[in-house]
Amino acid sequence: MSYSIIGFGEVGQALARAFARMGMEVAVASRRPPTALAPQARAIGPTIIPGTLQEALQADVIFLAVPFREHATVASVLANWQGKTIIDATNAYGVPVEELGGLQSSAVVAKAFAGAKFVKGFNHLPAGLLAADPNVEGGRRVVFLASDDDSVVPLAATLAERLGFAPVWLGKLAEGGALVEARGRTWAPLIFQDLVKAN
Repeated sequence: MSYSIIGFGEVGQALARAFARMGMEVAVASRRPPTALAPQARAIGPTIIPGTLQEALQADVIFLAVPFREHATVASVLANWQGKTIIDATNAYGVPVEELGGLQSSAVVAKAFAGAKFVKGFNHLPAGLLAADPNVEGGRRVVFLASDDDSVVPLAATLAERLGFAPVWLGKLAEGGALVEARGRTWAPLIFQDLVKAN
């Protein structure tokens, strides 16, 4: 199984630190060329591999960590996302609700990545907490996950556990996903909840 992170801002780098902490290889890409990402990637760890967007899209599991409005640009690169798993770590805070066409932000992103197995996750923690060691207070930091595709549940939960987190499955996007989304000028009730699951 191969992994990549699209977007190498605060959230993308936080996710990269989680991979580096576990010695897991992950490709990283952004609008900037790989040479521009290389110094920060090296500083995070040797398993963080900067590349082009096309190279990062070869991965089986792709974390989407771009600003919300850029998701469509990423989605347009491939005509069909069949065989890919997208983990959406974006937030649509500040995006007017009318721009979302009455949909939840996660539903808008899922629609753009037609054919992919889609999971909303890793978006509720601030980047600083996401980057920090998830082993705290005798337990593991919780990450929330939601999807309309039950077949992706084991993969996403196992990956969260490999990265050291305690996955909590919230169910479908319209129910559980709604608890961790930001849109317009509102944050859902589970965003910023720093919870720890006892071991």
